[in-house]
Amino acid sequence: MKNIILSFLILTSITLSQEKYFIYFKDKGVSQSNRLNKTSLQFLQAEKELSPLAIERRKSVMGNDYITYEDLPIKDEYINSLISIGIKIENKLKWFNAVSAFLSNDQKGKILSLPFVEKIEKVRSFVISNPMSENFKANKMNSISSISGLDYGFSFTQNNLSDIPAVHDLGFNGQNVILGILDTGFRWKSHPALKNLKIITEKDFVQKDDITENQAGDASSQDFHGTAVLSLACGNAPGNIIGPAYGASIILAKTENVSSETRVEEDNYTAALEWMEAQGVQITTSSLGYNQFDNPTENYTFAQMNGNTTIVAKAANLAFQRGVSTFTAAGNERGNSWGKIISPADAFDIIAVGAVNSSNQIASFSSPGPTSDGRIKPEIVAMGVADYHAVAGGSYGSGSGTSYATPIAAGIAAILKSAWPHLTNKQIRSIFLASGDNVQNPNNDRGYGLISAKKAIAFPNLQIINNNIRLNKIFINSNGVVSPIIYVKINNNDFQSFSLNSLGNSKYYIDFNSLNTNSTFEFYYTFSTNSGNLIREPEVGNFKFNTNDLNIITDVKEDNEKFLPMDFVLYQNYPNPFNPSTTIKYSIPMSVETSYMTSLRIYDILGREVATLVNEYQKPGTYSTEFRTQNSELSSGVYFYRLTVENPNNPGKVFIQTKKMLIIK
Repeated sequence: MKNIILSFLILTSITLSQEKYFIYFKDKGVSQSNRLNKTSLQFLQAEKELSPLAIERRKSVMGNDYITYEDLPIKDEYINSLISIGIKIENKLKWFNAVSAFLSNDQKGKILSLPFVEKIEKVRSFVISNPMSENFKANKMNSISSISGLDYGFSFTQNNLSDIPAVHDLGFNGQNVILGILDTGFRWKSHPALKNLKIITEKDFVQKDDITENQAGDASSQDFHGTAVLSLACGNAPGNIIGPAYGASIILAKTENVSSETRVEEDNYTAALEWMEAQGVQITTSSLGYNQFDNPTENYTFAQMNGNTTIVAKAANLAFQRGVSTFTAAGNERGNSWGKIISPADAFDIIAVGAVNSSNQIASFSSPGPTSDGRIKPEIVAMGVADYHAVAGGSYGSGSGTSYATPIAAGIAAILKSAWPHLTNKQIRSIFLASGDNVQNPNNDRGYGLISAKKAIAFPNLQIINNNIRLNKIFINSNGVVSPIIYVKINNNDFQSFSLNSLGNSKYYIDFNSLNTNSTFEFYYTFSTNSGNLIREPEVGNFKFNTNDLNIITDVKEDNEKFLPMDFVLYQNYPNPFNPSTTIKYSIPMSVETSYMTSLRIYDILGREVATLVNEYQKPGTYSTEFRTQNSELSSGVYFYRLTVENPNNPGKVFIQTKKMLIIK
């Protein structure tokens, strides 16, 4: 049985007198270039539409400029003018200064003649096939419990593969975190695994009401997929299923109609994401994707999978800029004619999730990257083959797809946020990419690898308290943690050791006061176990950060004598896009030559050199170097980094390779 993400099939037989369009307006009554006046009526209206939690989240990443032009309301007079000529508004999209509506050819002409209308653009529509699952009829296995007593039942495998039980044992389950799920519908009120969850609000963007479970007008399978996804993230039925974030508060949005007689529109997704963000959501997960539509001439091309073309990718970008951690399925397109990721998985900072089986092997259907502009996708993977989940109606089943791996990953993000509430979405993304099992060699099948909840929650993180930097750490070891110590080197000074302060629940911290800007920290930890063994974290290399940035990286210095590469390789920079720093890694193969003349240079889009990172003789081995944009005049945009390696004894033998990277300021 083939189990897939909501696959989007081309429908060629739909003929309707009206089709849905985006209607874009020219302005919002204020120039986009003007700095917003915080006492203006428009600013106050925009702020009023945000919950206190949304404002707090925005301020954590946007500072005092937490309202932007995109947040200003659409002018009422524009909407009223459309209504006066018989246009029924479907969705208002203030981020895009647009509305959606069904239009006849006659209405299209009238609208284009209005002086305040910039353009109209068809809302792409398509038909989706239901994800296929099967009722799980196996005999009940022996209960599998964690140390804390949680009985995961058949869901143990998918949880254990990502080290979730070890984190549940510490008491972190997504509590005090708001998780938003965008899907087909949710029959949660009667299911034993879902009925006691903390659903704080829900909205149906298909039938325009507050009912997300099946109702009159829905297909019988409408809420099947969303119910499964909700259980994979947050289910709580001991002995049957436990989701990673079973303690989270949840917002539900029904955005897709699975009926074969009805079309699905991408504007519902965008409207739902705007709504969730205003409600104060901190993490969103969607198992939906867009690439092929009912009219083949409207299909997205791979060139448009560049993170900034589809409206759903642009909406995900705007949500991230406002502090929301966004997750989405990479897609199940590996084995079909498309064969790549779908949108919004191409968005810049969204975490696209691929699928592996219980043996941590990439699923045969899991869509590979990269994006059309060369970024690694997916970012991480989780179990998405034969996952155990709730079935609408009260039973349980198993199913496969990147759509089922994604809520597991998003649930782990909720665990991380519940353990460390101060983390921003940028920090969460950085920690996720550092917590996979493929960090040293990320690729376009597995990204940075299988996500581990234990690695993520134990990864050190930074916090600003009273203008001082606090370095936090959780230690997890089944044999106990005794006397943890941190060894720190600031700039070019020697390493010094310090004892750590305890916050309880395996949490420790150390504060650094009165630090200069642009100071570099390198550090590692040691602790003893109850049996007397000495443990070092990380095992190889050191953690590293700069005081101008709250992201920590692992600086692994490989043993060049032990790990001599077999070929020249220039790796994709990590992270990408980036601001203010990224790491570029490359390999020089073993050879009879003792050293090579090596240069690594950065160029802008016009081919002008803007930085030289390496220009020296180097022995065979694997190297990494950091590129920082602080105190530079480099603007946002595409840049290129070029590796040139010359054989000094044979000038004709030169290796040259160039890759793209993206700076976002």
